[in-house]
Amino acid sequence: MNIAETREKCKTFVAKMPRDTLIIGVLILASSASFGLGYLAGMDAGQGSAAASAESPAEPLSTPARQVVASKNGTKYYLPECAGANRISDANRVWFASPAAAESAGYAPAANCSGM
Repeated sequence: MNIAETREKCKTFVAKMPRDTLIIGVLILASSASFGLGYLAGMDAGQGSAAASAESPAEPLSTPARQVVASKNGTKYYLPECAGANRISDANRVWFASPAAAESAGYAPAANCSGM
């Protein structure tokens, strides 16, 4: 069977098919394809955020104490979720395993960071 014969078979098949059935078939195929692509895109987006949260947990799993962060140029320490911690550049961040460790290094708790 060559290409010309295959094309003729397709033309006769489509000619015998009612027009409404053909339109409904095309709509079902298009909607299934778009749903599948959207689902795959959502799975890709979900994997990225799950991997990022697994790499850097807010609390260490081994100890109940919370990590705190301070600036090597400053005098205050913050919890990682505080607004002040977000303003510290990555190059200046100093991490401590607990508030007690930060205080022993000479840092004081920030007054505007609740939860400390």
